[in-house]
Amino acid sequence: MERPYSEAADASSQIDLEFGSLANSLVLLLEAAKSDLEHDREAARTSLATASSILQSEVERRSGAKASRTGGLAGWQIARVRSFIDRNLDRTIHASDLSAVARRSTAHFSRSFKQAFGEPPHAYIVRRRLEEACHLMLTSTAPLSEIALSVGFSDQAHLSKLFRQAFGQSPSNWRRERNTRWHPWLIPSGPRAGLEPLLSAAGGIS
Repeated sequence: MERPYSEAADASSQIDLEFGSLANSLVLLLEAAKSDLEHDREAARTSLATASSILQSEVERRSGAKASRTGGLAGWQIARVRSFIDRNLDRTIHASDLSAVARRSTAHFSRSFKQAFGEPPHAYIVRRRLEEACHLMLTSTAPLSEIALSVGFSDQAHLSKLFRQAFGQSPSNWRRERNTRWHPWLIPSGPRAGLEPLLSAAGGIS
């Protein structure tokens, strides 16, 4: 009888972590825009546009999660699925893995997932892999080939293909532009610290 309480507490804790990560991301982007405002207005506009996109995506995601429809996922299921995906980005994630984590039948899981997250499982996983790749490109000096494998892409070419689809430029160009603009002391340490979604969606899965 204690399990529902524990699961609700886990979900609440996950929401707190997500809010902190979102806030940190926005702080980074706004600080970058403030720094660039005087000498690089285009870079400042890019940072502000990204911050706006993050906020809009988060509002839409939370609105979709609250508008719980028949067959959707409960809060504790969403928290467990999201946590499982983030812990296993470096390996192949099957729908059966996620349905088991959510304690749902595989046959109906994908529809429930889309209702809760606003996109199919494969699109969400690819988006999270790209977000993690962005984080690693900003906070480490690891080569792109190593980053690609560490977030679950088959190789650097696979990362580059999906990255171009999402951002309209190569990972190397994206990294170079930001490494010349962002201040090192504004970048937090730790996995995924301060970096929330930088794109709305991407198709395909490894």
